[in-house]
Amino acid sequence: MKHVATILAFLSVLLGGTVARAQQTSIDSRQNPFLGSVPSGKASPGTLRLTLEQAIERGLRSNLGLLLSSEETKVARGNRWQALSRLLPEVEGGVSGSQQEINLDTMVGPNTLPPTIPAIAGPFHVFDARAYVSAPLLNLSALEGEKAASRKTASASYTYRDARDTVVLAVGNAYLMAIAGKARVDTARAELNTAQALYQLARDREGAGLSPEIDTLRALVELKSRQENLLAAENDYATEKLNLARVIGLPNSQTFELATQVPYRPMPSQALEEALAQAYQHRSDYQAATAAVASAQAQLRAARAERYPTIGMNANWGDIGSPPSEAHQTYVIAGSLRIPIFQGRRVHGEVMAAEARLRQAQDQLANLKEQIDYDVRTALMNLKTNASQVAVAETNTTLAAQTLDQARDRFSSGVADNIEVVQAQQTVAQADETYIASLYRYNLSKLSLARAMGVAESDGLSYLGEKKP
Repeated sequence: MKHVATILAFLSVLLGGTVARAQQTSIDSRQNPFLGSVPSGKASPGTLRLTLEQAIERGLRSNLGLLLSSEETKVARGNRWQALSRLLPEVEGGVSGSQQEINLDTMVGPNTLPPTIPAIAGPFHVFDARAYVSAPLLNLSALEGEKAASRKTASASYTYRDARDTVVLAVGNAYLMAIAGKARVDTARAELNTAQALYQLARDREGAGLSPEIDTLRALVELKSRQENLLAAENDYATEKLNLARVIGLPNSQTFELATQVPYRPMPSQALEEALAQAYQHRSDYQAATAAVASAQAQLRAARAERYPTIGMNANWGDIGSPPSEAHQTYVIAGSLRIPIFQGRRVHGEVMAAEARLRQAQDQLANLKEQIDYDVRTALMNLKTNASQVAVAETNTTLAAQTLDQARDRFSSGVADNIEVVQAQQTVAQADETYIASLYRYNLSKLSLARAMGVAESDGLSYLGEKKP
């Protein structure tokens, strides 16, 4: 389980930017939406052969972080329509009928009416069918508010695209973790077979009187250690497969196996300036932050425009009469000019808040620009370092295997006891683990570079040497 904990901690750093923007800080999938999903469909019979491309496609359909981001985009669109409604006419229709009697004495005073006029008038029957229209003709605050909402919608759309890149990184990382877990199981099984053979060799030599019992006990201890390592590797691999299934939304009971292997493939070097230029062009979070600044600027203009006059129009048209068959057409058209005189410092407070939000957006954009520079530089450095580590680790595994062969030959020939053999076995195990971990880090650094440059979804698979989805 130590591999899982270490890698999850590493992933929390990789996803830190997007998770922070989503106000999710815990690596637990209950807190980090990009490590969870909404499972879809039913488990298919048999074992599913899952390729990396298929895993990414599933993640882009079912990952929780992406689904939440999609809904936030819809919320922004809804807010934009609400802001737009302040600029559009409103039309209503209504039909009413009434019957009324009036006591005229209550209007003109008792004993005031001439004797020929009765004090009680009515009943009156009135029918009215009418359409009402109200429209803003000039409202600068509403106009700027619609612009702010439109920019915010654009920002939400860019954030959704950025979330897709994050999902590709999360799925790719989980798949690479599972590949590394499977490699650990395979190497642990091979090391167990080697330990079993060496234990049998020690027993045979002890039985022939060529080696002391201590050699056999030492080989048995090493055999048990390899058995423990295999059990731990199998448990870690099962856990890593569960993590992958959670990220991409596989049904809980679906059994699957990995169908894609990602061996070491050297990647052409890339100039820092070129990578930075591409990152500023393609990073959706940078475009989202730029749109957020534009939205905050429009919000500030909208707040200031609350001090400006507004012009509107109200009209109604319909038929009124008693009874309805004798109704006649009537209409009213009225224009209005409203001039703010005293607003109780409300607008002053709105302007102050809008100015603060604008400064926040500008600071976040400036920080993100520096973060992109850091991300690209770090990804390029990690890629170069990890490539060198893979080469060294590969050489070390070959040397460790040769050392084990020579130690086994020396022990079989009676030149040395099996201390050298046990030490060589441990060296092989350490070399294998180093190679698996370095290969995982190298392939993940490729995906991290694609994520840093904003092309994880479009080019992430090609960075790993696979086909594009």
